[in-house]
Amino acid sequence: WYHDNLTRHAAEALLLSNGQDGSYLLRKSNEREDLYSLSVRGKDSVKHFHVEHTGTSFKFGFNEFSSLKELVMHFANQPLIGSETGTLIVLKHPYPRQVEEPSIYESVRVHTAMQTGKTESDLVPNAPSLGTKEGYLIKQGKIVKNWKTRWFTLHRNELKYFKDQTATEPIRALDLTECSAVQFDYSQERVNCFCLVFPLRTYYLCAKTGIEADEWIKILRWKLSQIRKKLEERNATLAS
Repeated sequence: WYHDNLTRHAAEALLLSNGQDGSYLLRKSNEREDLYSLSVRGKDSVKHFHVEHTGTSFKFGFNEFSSLKELVMHFANQPLIGSETGTLIVLKHPYPRQVEEPSIYESVRVHTAMQTGKTESDLVPNAPSLGTKEGYLIKQGKIVKNWKTRWFTLHRNELKYFKDQTATEPIRALDLTECSAVQFDYSQERVNCFCLVFPLRTYYLCAKTGIEADEWIKILRWKLSQIRKKLEERNATLAS
């Protein structure tokens, strides 16, 4: 779960998009050469904590560790930290450096940290694929142009939307192999909107924040690029 040159912005995007409450990773700080940052996903935000490298040890709060391995073992056994605001944060899900699919952000690796007596060898990678995403978006109706909140899930080349998160059957499943473009949209009287262009219909969707809309667009565009790449490779094989 050490991510070397991952930036603060990329860490936030990664944890907000693919992590969950308690997901965390360690990276080099953007501020000074002797600082690392522990980035932790809260319910709807990411908090960053300094880990100072003195040259011979690593300082975190009142604790001091002789090596990063010792720091890893500390988090495996004592996952609770307190911030300056008095908020208690539990480190539950170390975010892996390597995941199932290529990443539109950076590459990453996970350990589990809620039991005692763990060592570094017990930290088993177990992260969601970066090729998946889910969350609420506001969708414009096809005939009546009203807006309704729907739960969206992205898996492989299929974008499904449901009435809400508890629904088991999707209202519709969109095949991304038929999608020609994904882009920000400024034609609606709403902010943080983007659209998916299909042959028979353009879908207009809005996210709660600009960052969230940007993450949906990035991962959907990455999906489309992978689809086109596979299609080109198949055509090249057939041509040869």
